[in-house]
Amino acid sequence: MNAVPVPGPVTARHRSWPRCSRCWGVALDLGSARTRAWTSGGRMIIDVPTVAFPAAGATYPVRRGAIVDTPGTARMLDRLLGHRLPRFGRPLVIVATPVLGGMAYRTAARAAVEVLRPRAVLTVPTARAVAVAADADLSRPLLVVDIGAHLTEVTLLTDGAVTDARHTALGTSDLDRLTPPARITEAVAAMVTAMLEQDRTSRTGAALRRGALLAGGGALRPDLTYRLTDRLHAPVLPVPAPHTAAVRGAATLLRAAHAHPSSP
Repeated sequence: MNAVPVPGPVTARHRSWPRCSRCWGVALDLGSARTRAWTSGGRMIIDVPTVAFPAAGATYPVRRGAIVDTPGTARMLDRLLGHRLPRFGRPLVIVATPVLGGMAYRTAARAAVEVLRPRAVLTVPTARAVAVAADADLSRPLLVVDIGAHLTEVTLLTDGAVTDARHTALGTSDLDRLTPPARITEAVAAMVTAMLEQDRTSRTGAALRRGALLAGGGALRPDLTYRLTDRLHAPVLPVPAPHTAAVRGAATLLRAAHAHPSSP
């Protein structure tokens, strides 16, 4: 198990939150290859493989950005977090979700986290969580590129909300001698080009000139950063600790929920 320190609070705008100043909380990022979690009061991020263990052996309940085995995901979360929560506590849970995961992903995620007896479950698009973790200025258009192990997403945020998004079922785990890094950079470039061509405003172009935020495990590879910068003809800015940015952003929003003035 790998552990990564959680940074200090980041100021972030947020919408309405449950009244939960005294309840425990859990921030989650259910990746296809790794699951990352943070609990209230914890100083470290839990970082483990996304694997469930039914009687028949190990299975992989999340694939290509989709929860394909909800009971298996629930078993994994119970094994990972069940003993870390207060016996009679009901946590507020915030889950970072793929931008284009849709209702199917959110429904499956909500069903899986029921094993934690949540008081409430909130979902946040991964791109927004990444932007919050990076303390990005959300008052201006922002382009977020998230290269995971099995999924790559490109998202345009305007005032913190998703206004355009594309994805491809391709990630760092696919790279080998037959699938070079250029496959990912070309896929990202094609998605950005399509966004530029279909945007009747200047927001995508403004975001690209400002520089794209790069997150996910792919941001740990300097070759991908260099290739993307060259291919997009624009700055590509890896966020700090990019592989844990989504869960850190969710944790920041969780702390904001607990500190919200409307809480008792």
